[in-house]
Amino acid sequence: MSAKIYQPGKTAMQSGMAKTKNWILEFDAESARAKDPLMGWNSASETKTQVKLRFETLDDAKSYAENNGIAYRVLKPHSRKKVTKSYAANFSYERQTAWTH
Repeated sequence: MSAKIYQPGKTAMQSGMAKTKNWILEFDAESARAKDPLMGWNSASETKTQVKLRFETLDDAKSYAENNGIAYRVLKPHSRKKVTKSYAANFSYERQTAWTH
């Protein structure tokens, strides 16, 4: 049984940083998915891949995996630069780029 520990990025529908501070432990699939003969959907015989455990810190997630004998790998979070924008900057005289509309 193996798992990955990562910090999720923000979704496309999200402007803030909510739900991106926690660390998630997610189990890896041990067997390949197969097509369901009746419906044609992809299905798996295991349910561990549906489990996502949330932790406040990376150390908490690591200690949980070590205490339960779970092999894990840590995926480093991507950093994003903070850009502060204002609506008034669109009409500024010091605007560096050309107006595109």
